[in-house]
Amino acid sequence: MFTTRFAPSPTGRLHKGHAFSALTAWSAAKAAGGRFLLRIEDIDPTRCRPEHEAAILEDLAWLGLDWETPVRRQSVHLSDYAAAIEALKARDLLYRCFRTRKEILDRIGDAPHGTSETVRPGPHPAEEEARFLAQGRPFAWRLSLDRARETLGEATWTGLVFIEQGAGPDGETGVVPVRPETAGDVVLARKDAGVAYHLAVIHDDALQGIDHVIRGQDLFEAAHVQRLIQALMGWPAPVYRHHRLLAGPDGRRYAKRDQSVTLAELRAGGMTAQALRAELGFSPDG
Repeated sequence: MFTTRFAPSPTGRLHKGHAFSALTAWSAAKAAGGRFLLRIEDIDPTRCRPEHEAAILEDLAWLGLDWETPVRRQSVHLSDYAAAIEALKARDLLYRCFRTRKEILDRIGDAPHGTSETVRPGPHPAEEEARFLAQGRPFAWRLSLDRARETLGEATWTGLVFIEQGAGPDGETGVVPVRPETAGDVVLARKDAGVAYHLAVIHDDALQGIDHVIRGQDLFEAAHVQRLIQALMGWPAPVYRHHRLLAGPDGRRYAKRDQSVTLAELRAGGMTAQALRAELGFSPDG
């Protein structure tokens, strides 16, 4: 059965861009006679707040959306993600990276133009790694693209694709060849903060039977590395449907960091859910 989801992080109030994305996924599920799930992606303890989660539920209900319960909250399932990390480590697919962001940026500045040093710093020499461990320095677990390629084999690596039913930023659609090198050796976990987004999101998509991932074009590039991890873990590959990003009157896309007008503020100003749905191109009546 067609199953999709809306998976916000409770780091602030929802805005029009969130409403458009949630309505796009919800409407697609309704049109297909399928399932719509809500998932709270709250793995960042420094930014996620219970009050923001409560506000998300309030805003989505105001929009007229409904979803299955119980809602999966990622912070309750950290042991699931830890087990996946351990499985990757046992296959030597991850390596410890002690480099800070500044150190990596400095290396980029010193590297020849066109290198991928920015995201492929590589493992530390064994003696250096042992010294850093003894010092208790923080580190991240990075996915080694070299080891991933060896593990999958050349034929599988070069033949890896994902299906795009929407469009990427440059019009990419249909069968899209996977280019994991564009993301490089991504961080999948940190010593002090647990799992990273890329692993948690596809773990839950597989667990919850999500077969259609409907989300904004700003996450199109993430599909490349996520499809690679799905192949490494033996998890099913969903169909992707990336949609356009909503922009405000100034031409800038709506974003929390820009303090875009929130749904709560629109509601307080007198806008009805029916009017907002119509403005965003959806039926006012659901």
